[in-house]
Amino acid sequence: METSAGDRDLIVVMRQYFAAKTELGEIRARLEAARQAAGEDIATFYDPRSNPIHAGDIVRSHGLKNEMVSLMDRAEAWGRAAVAADRKERPERASPEEEPVSIGREIDLPSSADT
Repeated sequence: METSAGDRDLIVVMRQYFAAKTELGEIRARLEAARQAAGEDIATFYDPRSNPIHAGDIVRSHGLKNEMVSLMDRAEAWGRAAVAADRKERPERASPEEEPVSIGREIDLPSSADT
């Protein structure tokens, strides 16, 4: 299977996303354990101005969240572009044989003899 440059770019973006997500999870677990051990309320503990000991992790967690949003925006834009390209390549309406069956549609309706 051949991978296009756009597909490779998407793979790189998604790897970055999941690396950021993993790091964020580790930071969150570390911060929450420290908060519970200190017995502090959430608002005070997670304010980097009032918590200089953990300020670096708090600021990093915000940066990771922003990075994840940006990466997902890029992935979504790639997905929208791929869908638009697929629509251009396919005819406007599928033939009746190719039309997908909706989830809520019954395929085998019972006949009056079955009731």
